[in-house]
Amino acid sequence: MDLDVARRGLDSQPFSRLLGARLTEFGDGAATLELDIRDELKQQNGFLHGGVVAYAADNALTFAAGTVLGPALLTAGFTIDYLRPAVGVTLRARAVVVQAGRARATCRCELYTVDASGETTLCAAAQGNARVPASK
Repeated sequence: MDLDVARRGLDSQPFSRLLGARLTEFGDGAATLELDIRDELKQQNGFLHGGVVAYAADNALTFAAGTVLGPALLTAGFTIDYLRPAVGVTLRARAVVVQAGRARATCRCELYTVDASGETTLCAAAQGNARVPASK
């Protein structure tokens, strides 16, 4: 699976299209997902909603796992730590595989906001697992 195939997979997810998510990196045990921070995705204090940050972590983790396990994956679970409020123009989630077997991969993800000048700020960190679904 290459970046173009992965992008088509992301585009097949209606929620990802709604958020405007895009894959900017995919391969060699890593994946990067980005989305524009817009008013409709913010919470009442003007920060990017935590659910959007969690979505980005979840999808980046699973796409990173897909680089070693293939496209038929499910998230098995993940945890996220919100480190500071997410403000800026772009959210960038970069995930890497830290261990993989035949049917399960553990990944880490760092989430950054990018401001108008291109400066990045770490806003969250996540770790999770993706697995190949059990046969019926």
